[in-house]
Amino acid sequence: MSEPEPRRTVWSRPERGARGPAPERSRRQITAAAIALADAEGLAAVSMRALAQSLGTGPASLYRYVASRHDLLDLMADAVAGEIDLTAAPSGDWVGDLVGLALQAKAAYVRHPWLLDLAQQGSAIGPHAIDYLDHALAVLAQAPGSSQQKLETIGLVGGLATLFARQQVTATTTPPAQAAYLADVAAEGRHPHLLAALATAGPPPSDSPADWDALFARLLGRLLPGLLS
Repeated sequence: MSEPEPRRTVWSRPERGARGPAPERSRRQITAAAIALADAEGLAAVSMRALAQSLGTGPASLYRYVASRHDLLDLMADAVAGEIDLTAAPSGDWVGDLVGLALQAKAAYVRHPWLLDLAQQGSAIGPHAIDYLDHALAVLAQAPGSSQQKLETIGLVGGLATLFARQQVTATTTPPAQAAYLADVAAEGRHPHLLAALATAGPPPSDSPADWDALFARLLGRLLPGLLS
């Protein structure tokens, strides 16, 4: 039995079929409308029917531009990747430059919390994501380590950006009950190492985005030299 052919990404197909009436809108416009819908109501609200309604058209017309909701989600994720500024040339401080990229990636997740749900589902890598990967590799050109180590480091940093963004979003939308619970448990005296650590660790990050950025940058600054050494 032959194996099925891999799914072609939305970018490997023409933006619109050659037949039919003249195009009324573009993939870019449709993607922007889908992102606005997800920003306002969450990823679950993004359906072809709801998107068509927001655009003032019928769902069938959208299938002339995107073959499925899966394609639409791929386009949305890559459009957000395009929000990251890649215009700065590598400075020679590869740790600082990679931290800067990671901070931008985290900020994109915080601006678009639905992207955290999409990251769990997985999406195809698109043109903007490829640009990001190539730029990150340029930043690491002067760093020690093999190409494989550098690719692994970029992937790990991306995962950490997702993790920190999720923690930041959660901390600003739910009460800090977890921290209070840890303090209460430690105060009981049955976990002396936890009590000692909490006593000297200082307060957790506040709701301020600057505090979260500072913590993320500080941890990456310690982690990255050990990954590529």
